[in-house]
Amino acid sequence: MTKKEKVQFVIDTLEQLYPETPIPLDHKDPYTLLIAVLLSAQSTDARVNTITPLLFAKADNPYDMVKLSVGEIKAIIRPVGLSPMKSKGIYGLSHILIDKHHGKVPQDFAALEELPAVGHKTASVVMSQAFGVPAFPVDTHIHRLMYRWNLTNGKNVVQTEKDAKRLFPEELWNKLHLQIIYYGREYSPARGWNIENDIITKTIGRKTVLK
Repeated sequence: MTKKEKVQFVIDTLEQLYPETPIPLDHKDPYTLLIAVLLSAQSTDARVNTITPLLFAKADNPYDMVKLSVGEIKAIIRPVGLSPMKSKGIYGLSHILIDKHHGKVPQDFAALEELPAVGHKTASVVMSQAFGVPAFPVDTHIHRLMYRWNLTNGKNVVQTEKDAKRLFPEELWNKLHLQIIYYGREYSPARGWNIENDIITKTIGRKTVLK
C-alpha cells in the first residue's frame, strides 16, 4: 500500500466501526468540557465522569467555582489524581475567565493555552469539540496508534500532531481523533495488545509496540 492508500484504509475502517463519536467526557457547555478535559490528564474518562457531577453540582460555571476554595475543589477532585495542581488550575482559570473573558471560555488557542493547567492538547479538545474548530488533539492512544500504523516516527506528540494534520483531511480531524481513541481502547491497547484483533495495524502497521 502507498501511504495515501494506508490513510484511506484507516479512514474507511474507523468510519465503519465508529460512525458516531460521542465525546467521552460528560459536559454541557464549553466551561464544563474545559474542566473535564483538564481533570482527565493522567486519569481515565470513566473516573472523571464519576467526579464531575459532584463538582458541577457545586459549581458548573466560573462565577460559582471561585466561590469555592482551592481546598474544597481539591477535596472533590482528589480521586482523579494530581488534585493539588488541578485544583489550583481550575480556581485560577475560573478567575481569569471572569476577569478577562466575561466569564466565557475563549474561542482562541492562544487565550486557552494561557490559562493555568491548560496545555495544547486540552485547548485542542475544547476548540474542536466545543467550538467545531478543526484541531487534532493527540493523546497517548493517538500517539501510540500513529506510530504503530507507521504514519509518524513516534518521536513526540508534537511531531505526531503535525503528521496527523498533514496526512488526514482537515474536515475529518474533529471526528477522526475521537475515532482513533475509541479504536485504540478497543482494538489496539498499550497493554494486552493482540495484533490479530487489530485489523488496521495488522494490515498497514509496524507490528511493534511503542512504549
